[in-house]
Amino acid sequence: MINFEEELKKFHPSLELDEARGVIEDQDLDDVADVLVDMFRRSGAEGKGRSGGRRERR
Repeated sequence: MINFEEELKKFHPSLELDEARGVIEDQDLDDVADVLVDMFRRSGAEGKGRSGGRRERR
């Protein structure tokens, strides 16, 4: 039978995972809200003079 406590003592994470974790944690990533705010800001700046991108119904 497998002794999980003994197996956990033997466990060592691979170096690749530790390196990847460090790279990922060191990056300043935008979350979805930041991306959406930037998109709306850019679309507002590019779309000035238009009716907000909506077409008027006739």
